[in-house]
Amino acid sequence: MQRPFAWTAGKTLFKWFASIGLHEEAFRERVYMAAVCRCFPGKKPRGGDRVPDVQEIATCGEWLAREFELLQPRLLIPVGKLAISQFVEVGRLTEVIGRQQLIEYAGQEVDMVPLPLPSGASTWHRTSPGKELLQDAIALIEKHPGWQRLLNV
Repeated sequence: MQRPFAWTAGKTLFKWFASIGLHEEAFRERVYMAAVCRCFPGKKPRGGDRVPDVQEIATCGEWLAREFELLQPRLLIPVGKLAISQFVEVGRLTEVIGRQQLIEYAGQEVDMVPLPLPSGASTWHRTSPGKELLQDAIALIEKHPGWQRLLNV
């Protein structure tokens, strides 16, 4: 069975969550994760995964909206610019990482704390100002009542 963030990026992502009390196994048991595109878009000709196109994202957006309605999350943590841009307009990551904002999606309000993509190919989260903004975001997640509830399950 394939799992989101199962490789190198996942090791980094789950290290971030472990630093605030939830190791990978517990995270996978307690947190619902959804991809922007439900079908794997395939590989790029020169390696890496292909970014889903606008139509693929729109088709899968119906699933995401319905899941959102059913789950009624208290905290939304989109990971990476593609995921973040499904909920708010993103120019630069510095404009959204390290901030919490109340958004409306699928007719519901939810607190959103975006994270950068934990890709090994990206240095954004390992250099300034990304490193500091990532720590700000992790601190916001840690203090959020929705996260605290996960720790006490």
